[in-house]
Formats: sequence, C-alpha cells, structure tokens
Amino acid sequence: MSEREMPAAGRWAIYVGIAILFAIACGFLSNWQFSRNADRSEQLQLVADNYDATPVPLGELLAPGAELNPGDEWRPVRMQGQYLTDEQLLVRNRAHGGSAAFEQLVPFRLDDGRTFLVDRGWLAPGNQQSEPDDIPAPPSGEVTVEVRLRPEEAAPTSGRTAETGQVPTINLGLVEEQTGPIEQGAYGLLMSESPAPAAAPAPVDPPSNDPGPYLSYAVQWILFAVMGFGFITYVIVNERKLRREEDDDEDDELIEPVPTPENPTGERRRVDPVALHRSRKRPKDRDADDEDALLDAR
Repeated sequence: MSEREMPAAGRWAIYVGIAILFAIACGFLSNWQFSRNADRSEQLQLVADNYDATPVPLGELLAPGAELNPGDEWRPVRMQGQYLTDEQLLVRNRAHGGSAAFEQLVPFRLDDGRTFLVDRGWLAPGNQQSEPDDIPAPPSGEVTVEVRLRPEEAAPTSGRTAETGQVPTINLGLVEEQTGPIEQGAYGLLMSESPAPAAAPAPVDPPSNDPGPYLSYAVQWILFAVMGFGFITYVIVNERKLRREEDDDEDDELIEPVPTPENPTGERRRVDPVALHRSRKRPKDRDADDEDALLDAR
C-alpha cells in the first residue's frame, strides 16, 4: 500500500467507526421508542377491556387498605353510602377545553365504614375570579354511585402548594391532610349517581385513544442508521474515484527523463499525451523509412 493510500485507509476506517457508533445509538433510541409504543399499546388495551365493563361492588376489586391492581384500572365499581359534603375539595389547574379548570373531590362514606374519594367532574373558572362561580352540591342522604377506579397522582416535586380547600394534584396523601382518613389504594371518577342531583359538574374527559408517534419514531431511527452507512459509503466511493482520476492525470502528464541527441542532459520535458499515445499505437512502417533514406541520398 502506497503512502498516499495509507492516510485514506485510516480516514475510511474512522468513517466506518463513526457510522457504526451512530448506528448503535440509533438502535438504542429505536428500541426505546419500540418499548414506549408497547407500553402505550398496553394502556390502550387496558382501557378497551375495562372502561365499559359491568360495575361490581368496590370490595371485589379493592379490599380495605389494599393497593389498586394495575390490571383493574378504569374498572367500574358500585358503592352505597353518603357524601361527606363538608369535606369536599377542589383540584386546581386541570386542563380542560383550553382553560385551567377545577375538579370537585368529595369523600364518600360507604355503608361498611370506610371512606373513598370520588372525583365528581370538572368545573370551569369563574367569570370574575379564578374559582368556579358555582360548586354543585352532591346528593344528600343515602346514595348509590358508580365510579371508575384510578390510581392516585404523584405529589408535586416543585414544591407548589394550594390554598386551603384546594389541592395541586389528586394525591391521596395530600387530600387526606384536609379531609381526614380516606382509602389510599385508589380514587374513583364519577360515572353516575342515584338519586341524580339537580346540577352536577361536567364529566371528566375519557382517556385518549391516540397510539402516539412512538412506532413511527422507532422506524425513523432505523432509517437514520441505514442512511448513515449509505452516506459513509458514498463518501468513500467518491474519494476513491477522485483519487484514481488524479493518478491518471499524473501518468499522462509526466514521463521518465531519457537522454537523447536532442536532449543530451536528460532534462524532463512535457510531452503531449495525445502525440505520445499515437506514437505508441502506430510504430513507423519500414517501407516509409527506406523511402526517407532514398530521398535524403538525392
């Protein structure tokens, strides 16, 4: 391998190494997107299986003091008891319809003695103030309610708080600080109340069925890896082509210095490549040499 080829080979090795590292990174990112797509698909399937299931008594899915089974999320349950109206709260900054709305939380005392938190729905902010203009009262007395089970939300990590009578998220620990003891395993999104009240908050929006862009992103990362190798291949092939053209030009322009009667010192002369080519392909004919000698003798 010539001295000119060695640096080129080194560069090409670096190019290929970069392409391999880029492909590995793309592979990790693609796998991450595939994982997110799989998780999203599981969530959508869970909603499809549970959202419109037949309601069952709360005790069949959530024992006192137990944690919610992830497979039971969105399952409808039925409860009988009374709302603790004096302990109701508002969750602030709940996105709905392009506005920062509220959701009404009311503890519900079951006939078996435990207290379960019910999210009755969302309330629009007031016209003259941030709080709702009107907060509908839940039905009084003995009530049968149907709710969908939901796990609690995480407590805010930013340290943000809310004023008395409000909470920043539906975190059951934060709610309990203002309402007293409640079940910590889950809370419920209201489906129906019997008897029905004269006015009620608007239902909370159902979960989105959008699968998300994760699968398309995963495929894009694979294509990026392939494109990386394609680009490196193009660069190497193009560089080799240019190098061959340069070598051909040098062979046509330069010849070895040979001493001749016309050039006794052997100085390097520039030779017309076309003339040189013709002289190599068409050697002098012997008859033409003899004719030249006869003419010279005369």
